[in-house]
Amino acid sequence: MNWYLEAFKKYAVFSGRARRKEFWMFQLFNLLASIIASVIDGALGIQLLSLIYLLAVLVPSLAIAVRRLHDTGRSGWWLLIGLIPLVGAIVLLVFYCTEGDQAPNEHGTNPKLAGAY
Repeated sequence: MNWYLEAFKKYAVFSGRARRKEFWMFQLFNLLASIIASVIDGALGIQLLSLIYLLAVLVPSLAIAVRRLHDTGRSGWWLLIGLIPLVGAIVLLVFYCTEGDQAPNEHGTNPKLAGAY
């Protein structure tokens, strides 16, 4: 749960680096919260809660994705490749799963070695 809350503490921080664990734990809790919101919406017969949740996590999701790309030495603009149907999503998935640069890069020091987590 700390990984999920950490992403909200860095709500709109698009600089720096994010470890794979930080990124994937955020995605896991985000998926679980989305499912819960959808179930509640289904029980109530509305789509309001899911929409509110989606809007609330939009900026943190983009920010952590950009920081994850920074960890692999890529620019955040690589997110735009996701606009290409199917191929873009596969490329981004590979980037997200790739281990980050061990040495400091232009986006900061290695978060594993910095003792941040």
